[in-house]
Amino acid sequence: MKRLLWFMVAGGSGFLIDAGVTLALIAWTPAGPYIARAIAIFVAMGFTWFLNRSYTFGRSSHSLAIEGIRYWAVGITAALVNYVVYSALLYRAPVLQPLVAIVFASLAGMAYSFFGYSRFVFRR
Repeated sequence: MKRLLWFMVAGGSGFLIDAGVTLALIAWTPAGPYIARAIAIFVAMGFTWFLNRSYTFGRSSHSLAIEGIRYWAVGITAALVNYVVYSALLYRAPVLQPLVAIVFASLAGMAYSFFGYSRFVFRR
């Protein structure tokens, strides 16, 4: 249960960093929303990696570089899972509210990333 709580803290913090950095870059730099979001995702994933490594799962037995590559691989595929579930729900049930699809898609992405991080990235 402790792992899941820390995982949710890391994910919530990552979301706040992602949103904050994206909006700040859009407001204060010439970066458009797409470049701003790419930078923000990088910053947020770096922070969530630190929290997950330090508090949620602990360090893996792999080198820092391998652990980082694995973390990004799981993170990117979790985002794809999230998007595919969201798109599939809206396609199959057009009357479904997008917010409902976001909730289910986020839960699917969270489950995928928790499993991936615990079994693939931070495995000892």
